[in-house]
Amino acid sequence: MIGLMAREETRTRTVTSTRIRTPEASTPAGPATRAWTIRLLVLGIVLTALNLRPAITSLGALLEEVRDGLGMSGSVAGLLTSVPPLCFAVFGVTAPRLARRFGPGAVVCAGMAAITAGLLIRPYTGSTVGFLAASALALMGIAVSNVLMPVIVKRWFPDRVGSMTGLYSMALALGTASAAAVTVPMTEVLGGSWQTGLAMWAALAATAVLPWVPFVRGRGAGNRGAAPADCAQEQHARVDTPPLRITRSRTSWALAVYFGLQATGAYITMGWMAQIFRDAGVHAGTAGLLLAVTMVMGVPLAFVIPRLATRLPHQGPIVLALGACGLAGYAGLYLAPAAGSWAWAVLLGVSNCSFPLALTMVGMRARTSAGVAQLSGFAQSTGYLISIPGPLLVGVLYQHSGGWGLPIALMAGLMIPQMAVGVLAGRDRTVEDEAAR
Repeated sequence: MIGLMAREETRTRTVTSTRIRTPEASTPAGPATRAWTIRLLVLGIVLTALNLRPAITSLGALLEEVRDGLGMSGSVAGLLTSVPPLCFAVFGVTAPRLARRFGPGAVVCAGMAAITAGLLIRPYTGSTVGFLAASALALMGIAVSNVLMPVIVKRWFPDRVGSMTGLYSMALALGTASAAAVTVPMTEVLGGSWQTGLAMWAALAATAVLPWVPFVRGRGAGNRGAAPADCAQEQHARVDTPPLRITRSRTSWALAVYFGLQATGAYITMGWMAQIFRDAGVHAGTAGLLLAVTMVMGVPLAFVIPRLATRLPHQGPIVLALGACGLAGYAGLYLAPAAGSWAWAVLLGVSNCSFPLALTMVGMRARTSAGVAQLSGFAQSTGYLISIPGPLLVGVLYQHSGGWGLPIALMAGLMIPQMAVGVLAGRDRTVEDEAAR
């Protein structure tokens, strides 16, 4: 797959260099150099995506052991469910500015290094405060990488936004499911220490640093290896294009709210779905397996949905189909949680594929990589802020009502506005045009 993408990109760049004659194009980079650059970028994108969730799901698998080891109170442990979206919102908004100054490739490289350091340090801090601080360091790296992945895809693969976003989303889903599934068994194999079980994920993060090192010197994910004519066009666009007032675009707000509501559903699912099944009488091991099924559904669909989305002028039908699956899954959880548990797990797994759809629409709703950077930063940061109260509110409703009726009604109720703003975000228009008007 990487070789095929490299050959296609080489042909595209060659044609572009032939058509556009500029003074800088007199010494173009060789096709072999560009092909290896593309291969390295694809490898970097995949490894980065694999590392964007294990810091969260590996902790969930060992949370009881972490609480006992650090003497962590129940309230503090509960707050941990809201720390990831808070960090994503706070640190994600800085990503576009950092990318303009240092280049997206350099920032992603630093982000992977931050994840490595945070995962390696946090199990051995010996205190709750140190654990939270090291977790925040890792989440900071995840936040900036979250925002900049659509930027890199738009800049280097403008004709394959769907397939590259699908590849990235599929790798992200695989990393999420793998960390949830193998952390406990690997901890037992490595001696049973929860510190070792959490720290081992730093090795995977360290490997993701390496593909980005060659792009640290440049101002982009890299201008190294790119056709000079393309670099000149990008620089020209930066000079002539006025700053984008992203908040004046209705589409940017629709995307932000859509991103926030789908993230709310995803975090509620990851945090509470297994407990819903257990309270319905499902065995604890089976409940964990059902949650894994929900997350694994994102692996194949995350590759298919973005490719389909880029072929449609309006992504509203996909939004409605995913929302309908979510409504059906929540209805099943309410009416017969144990009897149809496998069907509800599959339906909610399909519904959670709103995440790769949202990422694809970010890449489609802006014309330039600079516009994608601003839109991605705004939509993700605002969206993660919106998602913070959801898991906590579900816990409060569950505690005070004594059952899952009200929490499930809340989940289903949030799906309606998610579908509405998703249809608005899926319209065929760009934020640059809306901001200009």
